[in-house]
Amino acid sequence: MRQALALATQAIGLSDPNPRVGCVILAADGRLLGAGHTQPAGQAHAEVMALRDAQARGHEVRGATAYVTLEPCSHHGRTPPCCDALVAAGLARVVAAVGDPNPLVAGQGMARLRAAGIAAELGLLAEEARELNIGFFSRMQRGRPFVRLKAAASLDGRTALPDGQSQWITGEAARRDGHVFRKRANAILTGIGTVRDDDPRLDVRFVETALQPLRVIVDSRLETSPAARILQPPGRALIYAAVEDAARARALADTGAEIAFKPGPGGKVDLAALLADLGARGVNELHVEAGHKLNGSLLRAGLVDEFLIYLAPKLLGQGREIAAFGPLASLGEALELNWRSVDPVGADLRLIARPVMPRPEAP
Repeated sequence: MRQALALATQAIGLSDPNPRVGCVILAADGRLLGAGHTQPAGQAHAEVMALRDAQARGHEVRGATAYVTLEPCSHHGRTPPCCDALVAAGLARVVAAVGDPNPLVAGQGMARLRAAGIAAELGLLAEEARELNIGFFSRMQRGRPFVRLKAAASLDGRTALPDGQSQWITGEAARRDGHVFRKRANAILTGIGTVRDDDPRLDVRFVETALQPLRVIVDSRLETSPAARILQPPGRALIYAAVEDAARARALADTGAEIAFKPGPGGKVDLAALLADLGARGVNELHVEAGHKLNGSLLRAGLVDEFLIYLAPKLLGQGREIAAFGPLASLGEALELNWRSVDPVGADLRLIARPVMPRPEAP
């Protein structure tokens, strides 16, 4: 199963909006017969790739065991059900790490395997498998992406000087590492303030990827310049606005950007509606690289699932904070977090933490 999980990581930046799945087929004596991982959407899933690999190696899989990181699908989408392929191949046993949260599957894959006489087991390394597809679970169970907020800050929590200067607080190793997380997400979110101040590209450049994330801008009044680098290839751009302006919308649409209106209170974009819309578009993980204002709005709305903070061994004194919210009336109102990991990256530290809150258990 660990080998299958390692294979599944090769589908990062490849399989979206489908989950990242790996499959390993072993003979009764433990010999590797075939292995594979999910291909781009519309192409073969991990189980079919493993069966093809076994056939290419000249191996017979009848009576073998398949280890797969997600319950085999049982419905016709753009590809036939994987559980049917496993049944037709004559496997004796299927071990799945975690159940598929897709309502079209949700246990039916395992049930169909058992009905066909295959020993079907669930739960081996379930937490690792769920974490690999945490965005897919979020979209299936909550109807919205898993939101990861990334920031680079000094030791005293400053992301920029008072005038907005921020390049570069952290070192090159941290910046490269940040692109690994960009690759995980099939959409990157920022605000008009960051677009205006930094003119970022927000694409994946420092690591190889088959897919470029969708670039998403929160721009209530459509103030993005048509010449902004974030609108240029590679990848696509989506701008969420709250106030309609036909001329500005037309100029931005002429660049190839899509405009979506999600008005909320106070002439601002409704962030919860934005996330629901991204979920409907198949976005599993949303990577946020924004300024303190948009970060604060996401925090106040309770929409941040994980913090990815690169902390530099520097003190900046006065400057912009990671997120503008508060002031709090008491320490008891503080947003409590659980550490997931603390790791050195070059001269900096990478901190990953999640809000303390209950979350649905994996099926």
